[in-house]
Amino acid sequence: MRQKTNLHTPALIDRASIKVRFSEIDSMQIVWHGEYVRYFEDGRESFGKHYGLGYMDIYSEGYMVPIVELNCQFKQSLSFGEEVIIETRYISCEAAKIKFEYVLYRATDNNIVATGSTTQVFLNTNRELELATPAFYQEWKKKWNIL
Repeated sequence: MRQKTNLHTPALIDRASIKVRFSEIDSMQIVWHGEYVRYFEDGRESFGKHYGLGYMDIYSEGYMVPIVELNCQFKQSLSFGEEVIIETRYISCEAAKIKFEYVLYRATDNNIVATGSTTQVFLNTNRELELATPAFYQEWKKKWNIL
């Protein structure tokens, strides 16, 4: 059964898969809730490799992108050994921010197990907030026809 989500229209999508490791389950033998944040991170890393917007790419341009907002909605539980498909959806915005939405699917039945979102901002090398969109990020958006 696919569940409804309140997601925006993504500009770009990446899909990656992982297997739930034993170290990720709790005493109830389901994935501990904090691991879903790690799955979102796995999704962002995969997205960055695929589209050329990885953390080291950003860092080499003189910026850091800390998360300032994170949301997660749990739909169903996951267990040890299950395969999880992480869909990472880049959401375009005009502000100097990077926004992602996530949909996690159980591979065996394609059911949605969690959804979420993150917002990241740009800090310069002095750890000061950048209010204007960095030039390299504008060029990246042009490359992928994101306006």
